[in-house]
Amino acid sequence: MKAAGIRELKKELGLRTHSELMEICLNLAKFKKESKELLTYLLFESGNEEAYRDTIKEEIEERFKEINASSYYYIKKGIRKILRETKKYIRYSKNKETEVELLLYFCNQMVEFSPSIRRSSVLRGLLERELASIKKKLEKLHEDLQYDYGNIILNLEEKL
Repeated sequence: MKAAGIRELKKELGLRTHSELMEICLNLAKFKKESKELLTYLLFESGNEEAYRDTIKEEIEERFKEINASSYYYIKKGIRKILRETKKYIRYSKNKETEVELLLYFCNQMVEFSPSIRRSSVLRGLLERELASIKKKLEKLHEDLQYDYGNIILNLEEKL
């Protein structure tokens, strides 16, 4: 089965009734966890972006505490999983400020992680790539935010 394009889907959804749309949304939520998470964000979290950021930050912090620190191999796997989940939550929001703030928080948690990531070239490289990507995204934000987040990036780079 070939999936329809966004334009075709939009046109077809415009023809449906309220109850049919509700049923379609619930069916989407039943089949995939990501669909359910996105629907939860759109219905409950999108109105208060600051609370959403705080919730994700708490989750990132908890995930870092759960990482198996017995070897750098497990640390690397755990950190990559946290980054993947963080980027998934960022996709739900589509807010550039949220994206930068969550990625900076992730990088800060990574720098403060014990044992130090300085001993692993792979983890250092991951952190450096994320910081470089954040710098590119900063250009799209307001000048005041650029300055504030730029200072945070400088502090993180000094800790490396």
